[in-house]
Amino acid sequence: MKLAEIQSALREQKLDAWLFYDHHHRDPIAGRILGLDPHAHITRRWYYVIPAHGEPHKLVHRIEQGRLDTLPGGKTQYSSWQELQTGLEAMLAPYRRIAMQYSPRNTIMYVAMVDAGTVELLREMGKSIVSSADLVSQFEAVLTEEQIASHYEVQRALDEILAEGFRAIDRRVKSGVTEYEMMTWFQEAMERAELITETGPNVSVNENSSDSHYEPTASHSRQIKSGDFLLIDIWARKNRPGTCWYDITWTGVVGREPSAREREVFETVKNARDAAIRVVEEAFAQKKPIAGWQADDAARAVIRDAGFANYFTHRTGHNIATELHGNGAHLDNLETHDERRILPFTCFSVEPGIYLPEFGIRSEVNMMTSRDSAVVTGRMQEELVRI
Repeated sequence: MKLAEIQSALREQKLDAWLFYDHHHRDPIAGRILGLDPHAHITRRWYYVIPAHGEPHKLVHRIEQGRLDTLPGGKTQYSSWQELQTGLEAMLAPYRRIAMQYSPRNTIMYVAMVDAGTVELLREMGKSIVSSADLVSQFEAVLTEEQIASHYEVQRALDEILAEGFRAIDRRVKSGVTEYEMMTWFQEAMERAELITETGPNVSVNENSSDSHYEPTASHSRQIKSGDFLLIDIWARKNRPGTCWYDITWTGVVGREPSAREREVFETVKNARDAAIRVVEEAFAQKKPIAGWQADDAARAVIRDAGFANYFTHRTGHNIATELHGNGAHLDNLETHDERRILPFTCFSVEPGIYLPEFGIRSEVNMMTSRDSAVVTGRMQEELVRI
């Protein structure tokens, strides 16, 4: 746990304290930030307060009194609910403005881990509960030098695997190959390269490519044929603890030239992608704060102006860290109004898409930020792939 850094961040945000609370591992964010054992047997409520100034304090049940012993600070024990409430009041007495894993109206649901009843109880005690969303971004999404290096490791490997995958489809299409068989091919290639993934990848043709999270199965898979439109969405990280993901999507056509409609849609998606990239690049170069919703707006405006607004059905991008969908700012003003700042030393996807009934096009790249720059980390698709 980075106690000094957390307290500095609290003072910077003019917060009195950050209150962590868990029961039955309902808040994995708390566990990761505090460095707790994710497999510990937690059957009773615990609370841990980190003040902007001074020593932290724990409130734990007597039958699980050692659960927070790895953390610094004093300790109070309880058994009854009356003792819990009295102990909580005493522990929080010096503090009024308190951060928790809470989001007003659940707008940033990714950090909304605290139940409404707990928030109600604390408000009855006179506490002002504010969202820890920006704090979570700082302590969950900001990457170390080693994690940044791991992102570039997987980028180089996965870019080459994707290129070879397109060549493999070209070799196999005449004899017959399915979406599922190519998904398996990619999985085996990633395993050989010492990469791991969660599911997928998404290998989809024609109308299947309009399903953003399509995943073929052995029993539900279409053959890839000459004349098809093809989308591949692939993601992985190095097979070591604490590495950063890389996540990309490319599209192309099999055995033919793209149609005018496909070219039009691809150009619109590419221009939307580049508009989001540009607004982030400019903000970091000028050292101006930029929130996730602003980058989403830049991409969405291009697609709206081209007349495809109704076919862009998801956010423009998501944070990427040691989780594929991390806890930093997302590029989103559709599914949520993400006011979190895009912080230095964070990674995220830029992936606008247009999904028509007959085919869908998404162009996905990843960006990495530093103190004064933001860069695309891998290859950028500039035209539809010809297979």
